[in-house]
Amino acid sequence: MTHDAPRNRRDERERLAKTVAARNGIDDRVQSALESVPRHAFVSEDRRINAYADRPLPIGNDQTISAPHMVAVMADELALESGDAVLEIGTGCGYHAAVTAELVGADNVYSVEYDPELADDARGRLADLGYEAVVVRTGDGRDGWPEHAPYDAAYLTCAAPAFPDPVVEQVRPGGRLLAPLEGGLGSQTLTFARKREDGSLEREERGAVRFVRMRG
Repeated sequence: MTHDAPRNRRDERERLAKTVAARNGIDDRVQSALESVPRHAFVSEDRRINAYADRPLPIGNDQTISAPHMVAVMADELALESGDAVLEIGTGCGYHAAVTAELVGADNVYSVEYDPELADDARGRLADLGYEAVVVRTGDGRDGWPEHAPYDAAYLTCAAPAFPDPVVEQVRPGGRLLAPLEGGLGSQTLTFARKREDGSLEREERGAVRFVRMRG
C-alpha cells in the first residue's frame, strides 16, 4: 500500500524504521510496514512534532499510541503473513491496525475498541489514509469478534490478567496470540502463545512491558 501525501515526512519514517529494525532485529517486511504508515496522521496536531520519536504519545481519553518499536516487535513476534486473518483488541487511534494491514492486507484486519469516540475517530482516520477495508467495531475486547473467526493471529494492545477465553477460542489451532499480561505488583510481561490442537496454549514470555490496562 502507498499512503504518501503532501508533507508525508517520508524521510523521518524511514529513519525511524531503520533505527527500530537495527535495535530490535525485526523482519524486513515489518520494517517496510513501519516506513509505510504515516504515524503523524494518527496523533493530534500538537503531538505531531514528536510523531517519529520512538515512544508512546497520548491520544486522548487516557489512552496512548504505542511506541513504534513495540508495534514492530509485536508484528515480528506474530510472524504476520499476507492473507492472515488478524484480530486486534484495542484499536486506539488505529496506528497499530494500519501497520498490521500493511503486512496482511487491510481486508484481513478486524479490530475491537471499547471507547466509542476512539473507535469512530479510528474508522475515519483509517479510511482517509486508504485503510478503509480495516473493520473497527465498538465493544468489549474480552468478547473478541466471533463473526469473523477463526483467526490466524490475535493480539491485545492493552494489558489484561490473561488471554480472554473467547479470544483464544476464536483463534484457529496452530494460531498465535500475543498480549501484555499482568503479574504481581503491577508488572506486565509481553506473552506469546501458540494454540495447540486441544485448545490449550503453549506460552513464551518475551520481556517486561508497560501498556494501558484493558477497560470494561
